[in-house]
Amino acid sequence: MRDPMSALTDAFTSFLFGKVETTRLPVRTSTGQAQAVYLPTAAPGLGDSGVIIGREVYSGKGYIYDPFQLYGQQLPAPHWLVLGESGNGKSALEKTYVLRQLRFKDRQVVVLDAQGEDGVGEWNLIAQQLGITPIRLDPIAANDDGIRLNPLDPAITATGQLALLRTIIEVAMGHGLDERAGFALKVAHAYVVDTIRDRQPVLTDIVEQLRHPEAESAHAMNVDIDDVRAWGLDVALVIDRLVDGDLRGMFDGPTTVGIDLDAPLIVFDLSHIDRNSIAMPILMAIVGVWLEHTWIRPDRKKRIFLVEEAWHIINSPFVAQLFQRLLKFGRRLGLSFVAVVHHLSDVVDGAAAREAAAILKMASTRTIYAQKADEARATGRVLGLPRWAVEIIPTLTPGIAVWDVNGNVQVVKHLITEAERPLVFTDRAMTESSAPARLPADMLAAELEAEERALSIERRRGGPGSATTVA
Repeated sequence: MRDPMSALTDAFTSFLFGKVETTRLPVRTSTGQAQAVYLPTAAPGLGDSGVIIGREVYSGKGYIYDPFQLYGQQLPAPHWLVLGESGNGKSALEKTYVLRQLRFKDRQVVVLDAQGEDGVGEWNLIAQQLGITPIRLDPIAANDDGIRLNPLDPAITATGQLALLRTIIEVAMGHGLDERAGFALKVAHAYVVDTIRDRQPVLTDIVEQLRHPEAESAHAMNVDIDDVRAWGLDVALVIDRLVDGDLRGMFDGPTTVGIDLDAPLIVFDLSHIDRNSIAMPILMAIVGVWLEHTWIRPDRKKRIFLVEEAWHIINSPFVAQLFQRLLKFGRRLGLSFVAVVHHLSDVVDGAAAREAAAILKMASTRTIYAQKADEARATGRVLGLPRWAVEIIPTLTPGIAVWDVNGNVQVVKHLITEAERPLVFTDRAMTESSAPARLPADMLAAELEAEERALSIERRRGGPGSATTVA
């Protein structure tokens, strides 16, 4: 109990100078306990090796990501799913990511560019900046010596050719081939491959053989030749669409000579194809298998296969099965598959729900931009996001996304340099600026290096930028 004199002294002092604060004894604790007291403690990042994406929103630390650096340690698979409404920054993220990855000497990227702008694909500016000519698949231009990809190219194995032919037919028909139609296709393909040696076999050869099958093929199975012809009629009509229909010219001839599969960036411009037609999944199937057999090689290069409008792949059971095999096969050869989708409901509620689930399971990295509340909750359930992340997705502003890297969930603001901005800007038709000026080739690298140096200095000072990139 305090003595009367001390109480009187405190009361007089308080009257003259105001209330006296109580003196508190210091608290001794550990860092493990202190993080519960000091709540704004940021989760650990992904390391400092890779390419810079931006900054973590809550800590200000630099955010570094590279599936090839993380694979086998923090990532079970190098594949990546990007989700979000239009206008929130998905396109800018894809493009800056590719530009920054290409600064590594052992990187190579293929892009399926399904978005059109100013009569060309939206990756056209980046391709020009890097001195690369996009592979523009256009049924009109193809008739005037445009680009052709041959599904029967000898560079593709006979097994791969037959699988591709089946997929094309099944996508166009909307259902799987029955045994009889499959037999007619198999014998027609085998005959064409065995008999045509002086040139590349083409789809016209398959159609002709389906219409006029060889008697030996029928006798081998003890069936009538007219039955084999009837079994292959619907198949011939579907393939004929690629020869003389709305997709004519792109796949009904030998592969165009001069396609550079060793370029650091390969862009397939699909912008002249109706995105809502059956042509798009057929195109993606052909390009996917053609790349699998002609581009992906065991040469220790790290490859990135980026597909815009990827729901054309995931929403078709037959195309999804092809790409599912490609993803499994690609992990052994250093392939990272990047799928860009607007809404997860586009694929999980579609005809290929089982195949979509398998592909989503292989995507260990998920980046989610702003979505409506209902869509965010559905996305959270499918991807297993924490509740706090689901709640903030509808509130995200453009350029900010939730990143889930195998359970490491962060909110990240994407950074774009001034050199990159004209190359990734995809809504010029809605603005006064219609054509950005061509930039010096080394400006992008200079600006990225300046950003990296700034983050490195902050890291040494203990400031907000606590990670750097080694690109």
